[in-house]
Amino acid sequence: MLQFLLKSEKTETINIDINHLVIAGWAGRDLAAVQAHIRELAELGVPAPGAVPLFYRASATLLTQLECIEVVGEQSSGEAEPFIFSWQGESWLTLSSDHTDRQLESHSVALAKQVCAKPLAREAWRLSEVASDWDHLLLQSWVREGSEWTLYQQGKLAELRTPDDLLTRYLGGQPLPEGLGMCCGTLSALGGIRPGAHFRMALVDGKRGRSIEHQYQIQTLPLVA
Repeated sequence: MLQFLLKSEKTETINIDINHLVIAGWAGRDLAAVQAHIRELAELGVPAPGAVPLFYRASATLLTQLECIEVVGEQSSGEAEPFIFSWQGESWLTLSSDHTDRQLESHSVALAKQVCAKPLAREAWRLSEVASDWDHLLLQSWVREGSEWTLYQQGKLAELRTPDDLLTRYLGGQPLPEGLGMCCGTLSALGGIRPGAHFRMALVDGKRGRSIEHQYQIQTLPLVA
């Protein structure tokens, strides 16, 4: 059970189950940039996707709002993503981290996503309220390196496909099912993808002077052969 503080015309707290988790990969709007990123990762051994965008199913039990997650080994990292979910026939927007095992990613992207928890923020906005301003929402993340927080990702959501685009492609015209949650793509890492023991992220709505924020730490479990 997940708990969200919905901030819309009125503020209320809800407890819901998300039972259908989808991770939209390769969800950038600039296809040339997406193809360049695919080639870049291919040099690191990451297999190219079978389609662009590509929708990975993952276990909904991976979703967590805890401030600490456990991973095996030291080769995993977070990536901030807008996250949409359905509740009572409407779509809501929050913030997630598609934490991924980078070593396993060279073998299978789908498996690499399945083995790590997916942290979620605790606040959400009604998607219809910000849909017209989607391109102007700012996505940011930081990793703590030593005692300092280093900017890791930053960009406007204009770089990503819109939720309507992704949902239409994924659902094929079918109605939005209750309990669906979708990670809607991410931005490039400044300075390259790298692990960090602490991850912080924010989704900023500058027009309304508000933000959704979340941070978590990573506890590394030993990689035993």
